[in-house]
Amino acid sequence: MANSQIRKALSGFYYVYDEGTVIQTRGRGVFRNRGINPLVGDFVEYVVEGDNDGTLTKVLPRKNELVRPPIANVDQALLVFSVKEPNFNTILLDRFLVVLESFRIQPVICLTKIDLLNEEEHEKITEYRKQYEEIGYKIVETYIDDPDLLMKIQPLLMGKTTVLAGQSGVGKSTLLNTLMPELDLKTGVISNALGRGKHTTRHVELIEVAGGLVADTPGFSSFEFDTIEKEELTGCFPEIQRASENCKFRGCLHVKEPKCEVKNLVEQHVIQAYRYKDYLQFLQEIIDRKPRY
Repeated sequence: MANSQIRKALSGFYYVYDEGTVIQTRGRGVFRNRGINPLVGDFVEYVVEGDNDGTLTKVLPRKNELVRPPIANVDQALLVFSVKEPNFNTILLDRFLVVLESFRIQPVICLTKIDLLNEEEHEKITEYRKQYEEIGYKIVETYIDDPDLLMKIQPLLMGKTTVLAGQSGVGKSTLLNTLMPELDLKTGVISNALGRGKHTTRHVELIEVAGGLVADTPGFSSFEFDTIEKEELTGCFPEIQRASENCKFRGCLHVKEPKCEVKNLVEQHVIQAYRYKDYLQFLQEIIDRKPRY
């Protein structure tokens, strides 16, 4: 029973996958009283009632949970970012990376529309790619109508539960359609006026693809830092986290403190200035956040 997992939630029913069989279940009333909300991705225990019906009796501890899309136990996020139309945006990418790091979700950065770049733009993107890879992030590049797209993405999915995230209008639905043609998701039309994509949200379902599970809906299109405290932000920038071990003061926030190794490495161009600038901006956002009661 330990591997029984909710693969789909729809209209109050939870569809539990258990060794090749799908059981339609409902949650116990006691869940509501305790504020337990079963999510797609949850590992659960249940009792069978009838041929293909059951009742959830327990939701096992989660390693993480997301609100949008509502899903638990995610291993990795495929972050889809275009390099042009819309242009590559490091501050938005860093925002996504920080939140994923805070949830302990492994990011894989997928750069799309590489074929739209001229030579100078291509050199700039190659430099960015090198910098993010040096931090430790995995990156794949794709083209419009890339014939090798499946070959590039499928090996990354093996044995993992993956969600898609990224800018609007960059081809998340197209990517999902390529991975799972049976979905036939409506691909968004980029609105020229807004420079943003339009998409329709659906219920969340985990579908088996390439030996792993993929959420069949593009995830979040923006991220807030609601759950991150200022002391935790350093840990969401891997290169800042590594450098901070050599700061003079424990709990250094790398702003005005003396003998700060992070500021030292920024000055030496070992830590990228734009990453440090994003760190400072996000830190200020967290400090300015209104308390929730």
